[in-house]
Amino acid sequence: MKTAVIAVGGNAILRPGDTLTQENQMKHVATTAKGLADLIQKGYDIVITHGNGPQVGNILLRAEIAKSEIPPNALDVCVAESQGQIGYMLQQALSSEFLKRGMDKVAVSMVTQVVVSEDDPAFANPSKPIGKFYSEEEARHLEEAKGWKMVIDKRRRGWRRVVPSPEPIAIVESTPVRRLVFGGENQAEVVIACGGGGVPVIMKGGRYVGIEAVVDKDLAASMLANNIRERLFVIATDVENVCVDFGQPTQKPLAKTTLAELKSLYGEGQFPPGTMGPKILAAIKFLEGGGEEVVITATEKLVDALERGAGTHIYRDDNSR
Repeated sequence: MKTAVIAVGGNAILRPGDTLTQENQMKHVATTAKGLADLIQKGYDIVITHGNGPQVGNILLRAEIAKSEIPPNALDVCVAESQGQIGYMLQQALSSEFLKRGMDKVAVSMVTQVVVSEDDPAFANPSKPIGKFYSEEEARHLEEAKGWKMVIDKRRRGWRRVVPSPEPIAIVESTPVRRLVFGGENQAEVVIACGGGGVPVIMKGGRYVGIEAVVDKDLAASMLANNIRERLFVIATDVENVCVDFGQPTQKPLAKTTLAELKSLYGEGQFPPGTMGPKILAAIKFLEGGGEEVVITATEKLVDALERGAGTHIYRDDNSR
């Protein structure tokens, strides 16, 4: 069997500058579904993960507007809501593509919980921006009234709420995900899981309890891949290759590299936290957790990357090349 966990980036659902309408999202999801179906038609059984930044921000904004009439949900419930929303769009687009091609496949979305530690340092230092932009006066009021931590985004000249982004330590539903994706010859399910980094939960009193946080989507996808003992982890983004010296005259694309070489480059600061950094960290964690290969490439280059070597390929060691 050829299998993979594929983390699709935000541009697979909404492009920068697009209005967050259902029509725009469905248009881009339909294009993404064609590329994923091409890969599945090549014999791959896959698990798909996705981001949810604009969508969960929209859910929070609706709650803010309607707060005088409807009590708002906690952030973990909002993440679950966005999983259902995006999962529905992806599974509809994929299942429609399968019907058109006469493929005996069906997409299945799974609301997925991701366990984090209540003692994670991230809870003392919220850093993940979410929701709308506010004026300084509004931001100060929200800090007093709700206890939110607000930070200024100088590029957008506004203030935003930031929430904790703890590291994932377990995926609650990893066993059923593995059962579905490794269902054997002619298995039909294409699984969509860990959307938006998963619903963050902690263990408390012998049960799972939701918590106000957002888990990094690439780290969650990496952990899911390790938990189901997948060998191949694919990060589909908006660039064809990872580059060293990005934006400089000496910029050079990485075609093939190893975990050791990548860790060295990461340690040198080659991959900034706000851009490629989280993806590289997710790749490192996957390979250190037992994975064999990570591919990072553009969403539209998935088949070229897995069948013809395009994109950036990162191997656990030289023997894996």
